[in-house]
Amino acid sequence: MAGVKRFVFFSSIGVNGNNNTRPYTYCDLANPAEPYALSKWEAEQGLWQIQQETGMEVVIIRPPLVYGPHAPGNFGSLVRWIEKGVPLPLGAIHNKRSLVGIDNLIDLIIRCIDHPAAANQVFLASDGEDLSTTELLRNVGEAMGKPARLIPVPAGMLQFGATLLGKKAMAQRLLGSLQVDISKTCELLDWKPPYTVQEGLRRCFERSN
Repeated sequence: MAGVKRFVFFSSIGVNGNNNTRPYTYCDLANPAEPYALSKWEAEQGLWQIQQETGMEVVIIRPPLVYGPHAPGNFGSLVRWIEKGVPLPLGAIHNKRSLVGIDNLIDLIIRCIDHPAAANQVFLASDGEDLSTTELLRNVGEAMGKPARLIPVPAGMLQFGATLLGKKAMAQRLLGSLQVDISKTCELLDWKPPYTVQEGLRRCFERSN
C-alpha cells in the first residue's frame, strides 16, 4: 500500500444483509448472512485498520445485483430463461429489489476516485429505481426483443414449493425484497445514475449482440 493515496473497494450490499422490509442505508449495522458477504465485511474491516495506521483514504462501494453484458449469476440465469422462451411462474411477484447497471456503477466508481467528499466513506449503489422480479423480467424481455413468458403463480405457493425442494435461498432472491437508499451517495458526491434501468438494459443487450 506504500504511496497509495486512496483505495476504492468494491464490496457488496450483502454486508448489510440479504433481505429487508425497508431500504438499507449507509449507517445500518453490518449483518452479513452468507460467506461471500462475510468475506467482504472482513476485507472492509482490514482496510479501515490500514486507514487508521497509514492515513490512506478508503472508499467502500456496496452494490446490489449488478447487470451488464454477459453477466453471470442470477441475472444471467434470468436472461437465459427468457432467451429460450421458458415459461416462468413469476408473473405475480410484488417484491421490490434494487439493482445497478454496469455503466452506472462505473460512473460512480470514477466519481469516487478523486472526489474530495468520498474519502473514508461508505456508499450504497443502485440505479435509483426499485423493480419487482416480474417487472425486471418484463423489462429484460423488452430490451432483448423477446417476450417474457410469465405465469401468475402466487408468491406464497412458490415459496412453499421452493422450501420443499431445498431451494429456499434461490426463492429469497426471486421473491424477497432488497432495497438500498442511495440518497447519501447522490447528495455527498453530487451524483445521480446517468442511465435509467430501461436504458441500462438496452445498452446491456446492444453490446451483447
